[in-house]
Amino acid sequence: MKALITGSNGFVGRHLSAELKANSYTPLGADIAGGENTVCIDLLNKQALREYIIEVKPDMIFHLAAQANVGLSWKKPQLTYEVNVLGTLNLLDAARELAAPCRVVLVGSADQYGVTGALSKPLSEETALSPQNPYAASKKAQEEIARVYIKAYNMDILMTRSFNHSGPGQGLGFLIPDVCHGIVQVERGKSDSFKVGNLEAVRDFSDVRDIVKAYRLLCEKGHSGEVYNIGSGIGRKAQDILDMLLEMAKIEPHIEKDESRMRPSDTPVLVCDNMKLKQHTGWEPAVPIEETLRDTLEYYRSIE
Repeated sequence: MKALITGSNGFVGRHLSAELKANSYTPLGADIAGGENTVCIDLLNKQALREYIIEVKPDMIFHLAAQANVGLSWKKPQLTYEVNVLGTLNLLDAARELAAPCRVVLVGSADQYGVTGALSKPLSEETALSPQNPYAASKKAQEEIARVYIKAYNMDILMTRSFNHSGPGQGLGFLIPDVCHGIVQVERGKSDSFKVGNLEAVRDFSDVRDIVKAYRLLCEKGHSGEVYNIGSGIGRKAQDILDMLLEMAKIEPHIEKDESRMRPSDTPVLVCDNMKLKQHTGWEPAVPIEETLRDTLEYYRSIE
């Protein structure tokens, strides 16, 4: 079975490729950066994308490619919308031209929920969406487009709202890798402090290896046209994540609040109700948060 991964050279794409190989799939890569076993394709180049998909005839497509940094989406909202919405349109137009049916898994974000009324309650797929940043708005638009294509063209599309995930290989710009990088800089004597953003935000953190397993299981067992939350179901404050990583560190750095990392609109709490995913696929998270943090910290120690 041939599985096309867009954004295959990204953090999640590399882990998904490994997950698919371990389960007897043949992963095919498409990424704007190109690379080993990866075709260099820009999602905004509609013709090139169409020609490649028709040529390789994938049995399934995992659409990971996106501008996924919330902070950057405030600085470059137009780019975020073009990549995440127009790029998805180009992909779906190409996929619907395939002679044989092709299942598409569109990866969305928990950020689509935005600020909710019952902040202490885990969010189900039925919770109303209220995006609070350009990235979240673009992912909501992606989902709405998918619904139109499902109805108009009878396409086999599943959608996710993936909650925060981390692990070895994740780049900077996100809480866990930023803290790990800061710790390593202090451990190496290159600094005596590092900066953090909002530590009061509560998020549902999962290991990327659990997340990509969920993507594979959804492709195998998920119901066409459905949206699935993917997350651990456990909420943790950013402060708690920081404290756990500092316990693993070999130093005691000075922590500074960075006002530039405080976003114009930040959602206080995002915690996942993952019951639907579990019922439809049998998925269960397997990697404890301590292992995720330790592996990510060791990754940054290995590359510094």
